[in-house]
Amino acid sequence: MTRRVAITGVGLVSCQGVGRAAHAALGPPRLDETSFAPFPIHPLPPLPEWEASIPRREWRQMENWQRLGAYAAGLAIADADARALAPEMDLIVAAGGGERDIALDTAILSALPALPEEAREAHIARALAEGLRPTLFLAQLSNLMAGSISILHGVGGSSRTLMGEEAAGAEALRIAHARIAAGTSRAVLVGAALIAGRWDEIITYAPVLHRGPFAPVAERQGMIRGSMAAFLLLEPLEEALARGAAPLALLSSVATAAGAPEERAARLAALPGGDGALSAAPFAGPGVAGALCIADSLGHGMEAAFPMAVAIGALRVAAGEQRLGVQGFGHALGEFAAVLEAVR
Repeated sequence: MTRRVAITGVGLVSCQGVGRAAHAALGPPRLDETSFAPFPIHPLPPLPEWEASIPRREWRQMENWQRLGAYAAGLAIADADARALAPEMDLIVAAGGGERDIALDTAILSALPALPEEAREAHIARALAEGLRPTLFLAQLSNLMAGSISILHGVGGSSRTLMGEEAAGAEALRIAHARIAAGTSRAVLVGAALIAGRWDEIITYAPVLHRGPFAPVAERQGMIRGSMAAFLLLEPLEEALARGAAPLALLSSVATAAGAPEERAARLAALPGGDGALSAAPFAGPGVAGALCIADSLGHGMEAAFPMAVAIGALRVAAGEQRLGVQGFGHALGEFAAVLEAVR
């Protein structure tokens, strides 16, 4: 028998703030238009409790994307009042590559012009070996965020990390939903995090970034990155109610698609919820007209974009909407949609 899937907790961080209240009604965009000019970003707000929530020993081993993800995951568990479930909780994380040590990169590159060409390779190898912490020397593996969450919050079930930009966040949510619905998981913690203010990724994505003053999603052809984290706790509805939880919404379906660019609009429209009123789109495209685009207020969170949109949709359902479709597409590949319904 297929079980109904409930969202019982959310852990949300963005330029708008922290938690449910900061994301229940999205405010005007908060931007940093100078630090990475000509590319604006939506930065994180001050998080005074962030460092205090992570033991110093673990803090030193983590980069900001891991810290942000671990922090938001803890918020989701606390929001669902589900600490007791952590030992049997499964974890699905969507993550990109880890952060580079920009200061070390700069020092290495600055020294190269003064070296003879035959000495440069040895200099680079020596500088990397001596200058990088072990986690960075391991190329900041994407599953380090999941490891940090498991250690910090005692999440003892299975762990899976998906890579693949926006589609990875949607697939993580689809798999989490399927596992709860099929009865193969008692609880799944699922989500992603992104630090937008990183020169390494700004350079990587420069061809598809919006340049210059802010423009809303419907009026731009490039994305504006936003630092954010979104984690959701999914449980079977009946078991959640039995333990006294107060679900925000039912996650009725999550669907994804991919294919030729010219057929994107048709694929999205065919997905359940693909005509949704809430959009995780990075820029103008199918489904954007008439939808509330979260990137207008929060920026585009890559892997975290779709989980964030679904979490915000759950807050709207908890506030009184009976049914809500959430849709989105990747800046390069992938279309995805979800349907949220009120708990009856």
